[in-house]
Amino acid sequence: MGRGRLEAFSDGVLAIIITIMVLELKVPHGADLGALGPLLPVFLSYVLSFIFIGIYWSNHHHLLHAVQHVDGRILWANLHLLFWLSLIPLVTGWMGENHFAAWPVALYGTVLLSAAIAYVILTCVLVSSHGRDSALAKAVGKDCKGKVSIVCYAGAIPLAFVHSWLACGLYVLVVVMWLIPDRRIERELTARTA
Repeated sequence: MGRGRLEAFSDGVLAIIITIMVLELKVPHGADLGALGPLLPVFLSYVLSFIFIGIYWSNHHHLLHAVQHVDGRILWANLHLLFWLSLIPLVTGWMGENHFAAWPVALYGTVLLSAAIAYVILTCVLVSSHGRDSALAKAVGKDCKGKVSIVCYAGAIPLAFVHSWLACGLYVLVVVMWLIPDRRIERELTARTA
C-alpha cells in the first residue's frame, strides 16, 4: 500500500483537531477590551496546542516523505499517534478554562507525553519496515530532540503539582526546541536523489 491514504487521513484528522480547538474559543459578551481578559488563559492554551499540532503535522509530513510503503503495523502505529493527538482539544480546553491549575496542566503533559511516545513508536515501526540502512533510518538517527521532549514532558507532569507555570515553561521549551527547523529527513532524501 502507498502512503497517500495514510497521509491524507492523518492530515484530515489533524485539521479536525485544530477546528475543534478553535471552536472552543467562545465569543466574549462585552464590547470593550476588558471582555477579552477572561479569555486570555483559554487563548494561551489554544496557541500552545495549535503550535504543538503544527509541529506534529510538519514532522509527520516529513516522516512520511521518506516512506516507500505502508503495512498494517504502520497503520495501527499511526492511529495510536492520532488517538493521543485527538485528546489535545480536551486537555487544552480544560487547562485554559481552569487557568493552568495543577491537574489540568499535569493531564495536558500526560497527553503530550503519550503522543510523543506514540510518535517514537511510529518512527520505530517505519524504520523496522524500511530497514536500518534506509534513508528514513539514517535521517531519524538518534532523535535527540524526541528524547529530550519526552524527558521534558515526564518532568513537567509532577512539576505541575509544585508550580504549574514551571510545568508550562517546560512545554514552551519543547515548542521552542522544535520550532528550530529539523532538516534531517530533507537532507537525507536530497542526498539520496543527488
